[in-house]
Amino acid sequence: MSDVTRARHGRPVHHWRRDVIELAALFTAVAVADVVADLVGHGPGGPALLVISALALVATTGFHTWWSRRHGHAPPPDDTGARPPAPAGRAGHSDPPRSAPDEASGAAALWRMRTTVRDEPGSLAALCTALATRQVDILSLQAHPLAEGTVDEFLLRAPGEVTAAEITRAVSRAGGAKTWIERADAHDLVDAPTRVLGLATRTALDAAELPLALRQLLGRCTIRSLPAAPAGRAHGTDALPVEGALEETVMRLRAPEGGVVTVERPYLPFTPTEFARARALVELDARLGPRIPRGQDVVTLAEGEPITVRRADTQDLDAARAMHERCSTGTLRLRYHGPVGDADRYLNHLLSPRFGRTLAVETASGRIVGLGHLLWDGDETEVALLVEDDWQRRGIGGELLGRLVSMAVEAKCESVYAVTQASNTAMVAAMRGLGLPLDYQIEEGTLVITARLDATPVTSRMPYDVECEQGEWSARE
Repeated sequence: MSDVTRARHGRPVHHWRRDVIELAALFTAVAVADVVADLVGHGPGGPALLVISALALVATTGFHTWWSRRHGHAPPPDDTGARPPAPAGRAGHSDPPRSAPDEASGAAALWRMRTTVRDEPGSLAALCTALATRQVDILSLQAHPLAEGTVDEFLLRAPGEVTAAEITRAVSRAGGAKTWIERADAHDLVDAPTRVLGLATRTALDAAELPLALRQLLGRCTIRSLPAAPAGRAHGTDALPVEGALEETVMRLRAPEGGVVTVERPYLPFTPTEFARARALVELDARLGPRIPRGQDVVTLAEGEPITVRRADTQDLDAARAMHERCSTGTLRLRYHGPVGDADRYLNHLLSPRFGRTLAVETASGRIVGLGHLLWDGDETEVALLVEDDWQRRGIGGELLGRLVSMAVEAKCESVYAVTQASNTAMVAAMRGLGLPLDYQIEEGTLVITARLDATPVTSRMPYDVECEQGEWSARE
């Protein structure tokens, strides 16, 4: 223990060896000063030099005394190296309050963790004790019973210095197995029943919400919809039980229109509880039938002509085909990247809410002159635009694209991509007009432009959860 760490009556105690050393240093300084005085006193200008030296010595002594009083009696550090809180000062002279270390640095971290424990009394208590020893707070807990044990899902708040590996080791020593952990955020603080009810509400309002609701319910996963096979052809759907099938990291559910919804999560097996929740959402969607929000917005183009932007679905199939007939061959080829005669085949898929969201642009006479698609492509999101030739270069494409990106942001998509050709300067300009970071990649002769939405402060102008009133905006150039 050092001399400055021991105290008596709240003041530090100095050891006698320190006093001896200081006294020896003082005698040495006097001897050196005497020698210097003899040498300087007998030379020219000696008295003046001695006076200057004396003043310098006095100044040095004063500085040393001030420094010793300021730093020699500071509160000693504790065992962790941090100084204890300073005592309260006198009225009117108190120091400003200091935040606690965790609050000042924001070091507390949220974690989502799953682990499998034995289904026997005391197993969960041992797990909670192991977390408590690491100062880890349990904010919520869900139990998923299995045939062999129980999967416990935790939302944890841990000190910043506690790593995921340390938490995993503590849980393993307490009997946890197959532990999985990842960082969480404030959205995970919502309890499971509230989150499920919110997802059910969004699904009830919009059929296009089902894939997004499943993704938010089950975490990071890939969702694909396989349409029903044509008559006389089969793709394995008939072998799927009515209640669906669960195979470790893959679940398959019957879609309302007769197809199959496949959900894959390779990094974490699904539990029967998660399977039951997903199946309930799909059954709710099937009972409610086709539906989309019927709100619409009136947009004024640059030349003053009003158009209407609204959601579209398969009920608009005939109007969309009529627009195809009015489009030139070059416009259709830029949009569908294939034989123009096959363009109509894609419309039923594109307009289905099961595979994404579609916005339609109508003239005052009710004729559709533009379509914008936001398509769920597994765990990615595609945007696509088609504007009738006579209505191009008026800002319709940019208006549609901005709204689609706003929808993608609301759906918590990390990015959107557009597949086009380098000659499609209108689409390239529209993507650049978003003002977002873009990535360009050439794949098999086509240009893929990806816009990152990580920190996009975009608010949708087409709400999908309530029927909006008619509004009016000016289309972007």
